[in-house]
Amino acid sequence: MSIYGTPRDAFLSPAATMPAERAGYTVTMFLVDVSPSMGTLRTVEFPDGPNGESQSQSTEMTHLEWALQFVMLKIQEMIFNGRKTDQCGVILFGTDGTKNVINEKSGGYENVSEYIPIGQPNAGTLAKLAALRASEDIVGDPIDAIIVGIQTQDNYLSNKRTWTRKMVLLTDGENPIEVEDWETIVGKMTGLNISFTIVGIDFNDEEFGFEQEDKSNVKRENEVFFHKFVDDLPNSVIGTLDFALQEVSRPEIKQTKSALLGTVLRLGDLDPYPLDSLEIHVKSKHMADDRTEEGNEDERSEGKMDEWVELTMQTEYVIEKNADKSKEEDEEEMDDEGDEQKSVSAKKDVEKVEKEELVRGFKYGSTYVPCPDGQFERLPTRRGIEICGFFKAVGFRREYPMGEVQYIWADNVSAKEQIALSSLVQAMYKENMYAIARWVTRDGIDPKMGVLAPCQFDKVDCFLWAQMPFADDIRKYTFAPLENLINKKGERVTKHPYIPTDEQLDAMENFVDAMDLMEAGEKNEEGKREAWFDTRMSYNPSIHRVKQAMFHSAVVQDLVASPLPPPHPELLKYFEPPKRVLKRARDAIEECQSAFKVKEVPKKIARARKDGHVHAKDAEDEVLLLDRMPARPRQLTQSQSKVIPTYGARVTRLDMSKKDADSDTEIESDDGDAELLFANKSANKREGTTGMTSADKELPTPSPEPEMDYGREPGRIVSTTTPLNDFRKNISRGDVVTKAVEDLAWAIREVVMRPFAGRRYREMHECMTELREVCLQEDEIDSWNSFLKGLKEACLADLGNLEFWKEVKKQGRKASLIGDSEARAQGGKSDISDAAADEFLA
Repeated sequence: MSIYGTPRDAFLSPAATMPAERAGYTVTMFLVDVSPSMGTLRTVEFPDGPNGESQSQSTEMTHLEWALQFVMLKIQEMIFNGRKTDQCGVILFGTDGTKNVINEKSGGYENVSEYIPIGQPNAGTLAKLAALRASEDIVGDPIDAIIVGIQTQDNYLSNKRTWTRKMVLLTDGENPIEVEDWETIVGKMTGLNISFTIVGIDFNDEEFGFEQEDKSNVKRENEVFFHKFVDDLPNSVIGTLDFALQEVSRPEIKQTKSALLGTVLRLGDLDPYPLDSLEIHVKSKHMADDRTEEGNEDERSEGKMDEWVELTMQTEYVIEKNADKSKEEDEEEMDDEGDEQKSVSAKKDVEKVEKEELVRGFKYGSTYVPCPDGQFERLPTRRGIEICGFFKAVGFRREYPMGEVQYIWADNVSAKEQIALSSLVQAMYKENMYAIARWVTRDGIDPKMGVLAPCQFDKVDCFLWAQMPFADDIRKYTFAPLENLINKKGERVTKHPYIPTDEQLDAMENFVDAMDLMEAGEKNEEGKREAWFDTRMSYNPSIHRVKQAMFHSAVVQDLVASPLPPPHPELLKYFEPPKRVLKRARDAIEECQSAFKVKEVPKKIARARKDGHVHAKDAEDEVLLLDRMPARPRQLTQSQSKVIPTYGARVTRLDMSKKDADSDTEIESDDGDAELLFANKSANKREGTTGMTSADKELPTPSPEPEMDYGREPGRIVSTTTPLNDFRKNISRGDVVTKAVEDLAWAIREVVMRPFAGRRYREMHECMTELREVCLQEDEIDSWNSFLKGLKEACLADLGNLEFWKEVKKQGRKASLIGDSEARAQGGKSDISDAAADEFLA
């Protein structure tokens, strides 16, 4: 007998055998203890940070508030998934009043109330839970709550026998329990196939490593009973609330199950050719049942307005005048009360047209196709999957499948259909053939084209369907392979900076092997290391972190007192690769750096725009030459009109040595690939001079930018961006001649060895000419001779620049080594004879 006078076993009659679980159709009953002990205050410590750093902050809350966090997080997950078939209800025990289905029918089961009826949860559900407070002097019995929960859930699911039943009990276990007839309760729950979870506040948990000190005798005995209850009940678990909160915050994927849809698979036309055609009734089902849904949340901003004015709306149709292609557009104008309407035609050179004169059209490429009826006539399609033809499986293009893959099964109640489909699948599988199929979901609907691939399982044969694009939707972009390079003469180039050498291939192969993660994980029971990365256990951190912030804001009343906790460790476990893999790959990385000559790219510094436009980029600048850096913008004068395009410069650099004051022409480099620059006089005059337009005067003065050269390496006084100007500037100082000579020699060789150096040949020849003169005059003859020998060796190497060296040889004796007689003429000395200097460029 119950302590309330009503026999508990009256509502626990044996249940009928439940059918198999139907995923996604679930009712969860939350049984929450609101007895006075649940109002006890406790201190809750904030979790540790992502890197294990401890948080010094904590907050105070009651046992009930702490337990409700678990309930609200579970309900928030249901709200986020948005399934109408994922429902829940909340029953309280220990309430001042009584409201439950058993008490209304037969009495008894006092102080148990159905707080939230079973249904799809929403924001109001969370608000009602947040308003809960513990009772002052009424004690509840969890066994009564379990019985009421069973009966409430069973009444609701009387006509939904395939739904899954779950029940969660939250209590601190500090109050006495009437344990009579608990075996009958277990039998009833087993018969109904109820999954039962007990979440206890400060319950002992060996797995979690928690044991409460100074535990009361009542709570200790209740814990023993709950463990015994759970042990006798299948699909049940018990744990402590602290661990449960950690687990419920773990990222999860939304599980979905697609319903079987019936259709017809046809081969041939059954009406005119019944003996030569085939028609099989089949079922289709999505292949991907588990997936992560990344919903887009609406972002709304709240603003304040001092005055509200009623607005009116009017639509006008206009067409632009004097346009090569007429373009119709809808314009919506809203006016304040009493204000004169402003028409769009008053702002633009447009002509107003009436709506009746317009014809609906659809854009096709760059033109519009008129459609007077609003839509084109649909094809006379009929429901089903029609096989249009067969082709060899080797001809299947892996990049063509679109969307999700679906199973195509034979009707599960017809043996004839199953044999027919299985025969077709086995025949195609034996011949290694795929089928092109046309799928219409229902009569009159636009068709989809796809591929049917035969698939054989242990006990069943089926097709895999994948939608494919129509021929009109395919764009083919062909280009030659990177290793097949042809020069201007039509000859194939076998050695080039873009063609990897054997050394580079070996280095990259070793690097890829060193990054192998297949045996980088933890050891299994057999002592073998498993794979480190598992796609089934990886998540999108940004999506789940946003969801965690949303949940936290919903379950916490004060964000200052309870700030957002750090991300769950499951989101961060793949952020850092295994240390043993990094250690293993260190040598391979250094080998790749040496083989590919990897250099750090300097950080791009934003600069103020001094002129009203930005110079257009060469297509090769971004795609192929990743190490290019923008040059410093310089003031243009009338004398700087000759253009020498620089390697990687976003603003064209000007030659300071060539002066042509009255020239406004553009000059191209020898290779025909130079950038152009129009040195307009009026655009470069300083403010206050004659010829300046009013538009120029209105331009704001740009903020000064730091003097920075992106082509200058640390320790160098000559850059690769403006080498000649930097060299002249340093030579004029007189005390850094040796350093300037050394750095200009480095800059010349650095530029010449880069890809597409042809656009800077003229500039490099001028640099070499001036460098030779300075070396001859400043007794740096050995530096010049050493530089030229090294440049020749680099240019004639396998991956060198033979074309540039041919240009140097054309310069003749004035670009060769400095011989003894030429050195003595300037008061210097050279170890190179005149004959050797003549033969050097031969």
